[in-house]
Amino acid sequence: MRRRLAQRTREMIEMSNLESTITIPSSVLFYDVEGEAVLLNQDDGKYYGFDAVGTRMWAILSEQKQLRAAHGILLQEYDVSAEQLEHDLVAFVDEMAKHGLVLVNEP
Repeated sequence: MRRRLAQRTREMIEMSNLESTITIPSSVLFYDVEGEAVLLNQDDGKYYGFDAVGTRMWAILSEQKQLRAAHGILLQEYDVSAEQLEHDLVAFVDEMAKHGLVLVNEP
């Protein structure tokens, strides 16, 4: 039973899309260290670091909350196809959700 619940929870977390919105839990703290993000999840005591692109994604997502809005902004800033950016942004959000750094809300 516990194994099925964990698998179902993982499947639910990893289902974001451009229509999704995110919520940042109050237990997640953000620090800017020389232009790169360092996040602390106070629930598990783990730190997570992002490179410059991940930091920019985090900054936009934390302001916009909706993946589609973030996608539009990032598409103007980076030389990347819309499809590749969608894949990368969704993967980024899903990975953060897996570590409890964001909650994904479906429309």
